[in-house]
Amino acid sequence: AYAAADLVISRSGAIAIAELCVMKKAVVFVPYPFAAEDHQTVNAQSLVNKNAGIMIKDSEALEKLVPAIISLSKDESKQQELKNNIGKLAITNADEIIATEILKMID
Repeated sequence: AYAAADLVISRSGAIAIAELCVMKKAVVFVPYPFAAEDHQTVNAQSLVNKNAGIMIKDSEALEKLVPAIISLSKDESKQQELKNNIGKLAITNADEIIATEILKMID
């Protein structure tokens, strides 16, 4: 589904973020406010700080989400900037990194 999307609206759990980084998608995060220790807000804010995503708080979604999507859909330059920046955060060889660390521990 990500492949066909120009823009994505997503929660900001670790797996969703990892997938969006690999797919290099412009994304508006709406963090789940009841996640443990509000970690989804922390995750989304980290990407916002790197100009790799936009965040709308769940409590503000009714008011701000549609205008944010409309604005972003009309701003191809901003979309490309977000895509470029989120793509830089992708770790596409995590399997190799994990295997290497396990082998180090075994030796």
